Amino acid sequence: MGSFMGHLLPGTLFLLVGLWHIFNCVLNYVSHPRSFKGRAWHPVPRVKGRLKYLELYVIMIGSFVDMCIEFLYSTHLTFTIDGALNPHHMNDFEHAAMLLMFFIFSVACFISETTGLLPLPEGTLFIFASMAFMAEYLLFYFHSTSHAGLEGRYHQLLVILIGLCIVAAVLGAAFRESFVVDILGGLAITLQGTWFYETAFVLYGPKMPEGCQELPSGILCESPEQEMVGMSHANTTLSAHIITLLCGLLLFYALAARVWGHRDLYSVSKGLSSQTEIDELPS
Repeated sequence: MGSFMGHLLPGTLFLLVGLWHIFNCVLNYVSHPRSFKGRAWHPVPRVKGRLKYLELYVIMIGSFVDMCIEFLYSTHLTFTIDGALNPHHMNDFEHAAMLLMFFIFSVACFISETTGLLPLPEGTLFIFASMAFMAEYLLFYFHSTSHAGLEGRYHQLLVILIGLCIVAAVLGAAFRESFVVDILGGLAITLQGTWFYETAFVLYGPKMPEGCQELPSGILCESPEQEMVGMSHANTTLSAHIITLLCGLLLFYALAARVWGHRDLYSVSKGLSSQTEIDELPS
């Protein structure tokens, strides 16, 4: 993944899945606020047949193709040297193992939904998702500790977003009726996607900070001051990503509530507000 396309491909996968999750989460809640339940994946609404599993196909095919690139293409099929794993491609093996977890998650969801061989409850699928994110977390956590400077900062921020995905998935298994928990998962996955894009364009593309450059040993800056500027830019950019995504969510929610909102949506909202006011009255 230490390349422009190596970050762009997984970024596209996370971005598509995250936006799809947000779209379905909002539509499901505004149209059925009283019976809402979160899902680990979302079928295409009002579509029958195999096409309804489009999200699972995207995860399955995307993770499998990326895994093959890491395990087969990047290693040039040189898996071992003197009976041991090739030390020059350990990074590729790590990435392939992480991608395998997402592939297993999508296959488990597909088999559970389409056959009677694996009748898993929805909460179990959330746990599968959390385990996939945990594998990703461990990979990038140790990346962030082994990469110093500007490159390390981008990995550290990515680790925070992955941790948020783990928390959302675990909470999703425990609180399936919570819109807040479900939308948190979609936001965290989407932010992962946008941050992969940001990392690709900054560390391996045209947005490299002034005074820094990519070398075989990593990203190096000419002075500590330039490195600090790059780190500050990373922090500010992530904040901009979060603000932009939240504003987009609010606008879409308002539109969805007006166009597809169930009449119970406003009564549920007002009911919660009224209950809060009653609870706050002095006894």
